[in-house]
Amino acid sequence: MKNLFLTNKKSSKKAYKEIIKQTAKAITKAFEDSSAYSGPTPQQLKKEIKGIEILPENGLGWDQVLELTKEKILPNMLRTSSSDYMPHLHSPATLESIASELIISTFNQSMDSWDQAPVATEIEVEVIRQLCALYGYPKKSDGVFTSGGSQSNQTAIILARDWFISTILKHDVKKFGLPENFKKLRMYTSEISHFSMEKSAHILGLGYESVVKVPVDSKKRMDFDALKKLIEADVASGNIPFLAVATIGTTDFGSIDPVDKMARLCKKYNMWLHADAAYGSGVILSQTYKHLVSSLNKCDSITVDFHKMFLLPISCSAVLIKNADDFSALTIHADYLNREEDEEDGYTNLVDKSLQTTRRFDALKVWMSFQARGKDGWSDIITTSMQNARYLYSIIKDNKNFEVITEPEISSLVFRYKAADDSLSDEINKKVRRCLLHKHGIVIGQTVSNGHVCLKFTLLNPLMTHKKLDDLVSLIQELCEKI
Repeated sequence: MKNLFLTNKKSSKKAYKEIIKQTAKAITKAFEDSSAYSGPTPQQLKKEIKGIEILPENGLGWDQVLELTKEKILPNMLRTSSSDYMPHLHSPATLESIASELIISTFNQSMDSWDQAPVATEIEVEVIRQLCALYGYPKKSDGVFTSGGSQSNQTAIILARDWFISTILKHDVKKFGLPENFKKLRMYTSEISHFSMEKSAHILGLGYESVVKVPVDSKKRMDFDALKKLIEADVASGNIPFLAVATIGTTDFGSIDPVDKMARLCKKYNMWLHADAAYGSGVILSQTYKHLVSSLNKCDSITVDFHKMFLLPISCSAVLIKNADDFSALTIHADYLNREEDEEDGYTNLVDKSLQTTRRFDALKVWMSFQARGKDGWSDIITTSMQNARYLYSIIKDNKNFEVITEPEISSLVFRYKAADDSLSDEINKKVRRCLLHKHGIVIGQTVSNGHVCLKFTLLNPLMTHKKLDDLVSLIQELCEKI
């Protein structure tokens, strides 16, 4: 049991420092080249890992486990900080935020009650307050950190549902459950919105049929006229519109839905407007492009993901709501956790507004990273990635060998190689992505648009250069022509 934890004893402090030092050395050694991946296939990795007993009869001890980790795991990890990594909304992590993760893990605070996370609670409350101000919300707004965009979206949908049912339908959903006419409830979202919309509807008992998928225009934005017609048709047929979701940065294309128009429509029909800005929330920090998301303050709730454009370690997300009172839908008191007398005396228990009970101190990552970089540093980081996407578009759109699906609004570009015989193009695009992954250590995305297989660059890394983009496009063309 010696040196089991970090304590005030000299021996445990020494052991802690040594383990952290050895781990850091092993990690940095794994960054031997600039590639994003060392190349093994699923079959090769399965063979490599199979047979390692995770709970041996006798413990191996730290030194042996570290050696095993250095041999089997670290060389095969994705290096997301490489500019060769660009498949998903999955960012590298800034150095100061990695340091914050060490603090979070070492102290292991739980964000459900004040007595489990005193200063951590106060930091989260203050970070949320300043985030609300950043997005133009009033003083009565609030928010909470979550596990990711899916949970932020789900939280917003719960709050929207309960607000609508209690305020508009005059039914206490918290006490009595869903009203008899709940099957008529409808929420509207882009046909290319995140799958968490359908998943949340299922979990909440509304079902997939409650989710009305709105067509998109040629720029992959929600077609507002189609939305208007769908709502009018539902009202005429006796259905009950309660929520519209504006996607601020679709997963594949980074397209931004028309918030201003949607806000006016939602006001007309007494609907809640949620912004799924898991991707596009970072644009607010760009002095050049922040106008693209300047209407977020018109939404009743906003999903913000910090493990995308903000370059913080997974997981780190938040949901912000314009009216703090709407969090009452999630409040329930327990004598062992969030006692009412404590709250009356000024002890804040964040479980009152969270779907989670035990929760990490993720707000520290935002607190440290925002202060370390400042407005100027973050503007440079976000603007660089967005400008890289615009440069990539400029070099591909006039290349006769490629077809670009749409001009980027944020930092993603979807395109496809077009063979002389277009019937072969889909298979070529699939093969070139695999070739890049396993033979070149370059990881890019793949998706489908208009029935065709496409390649995708998601440019979140500000270390990407125009020369590197030139070289990547040339390599992809060269490989496609050989396949």
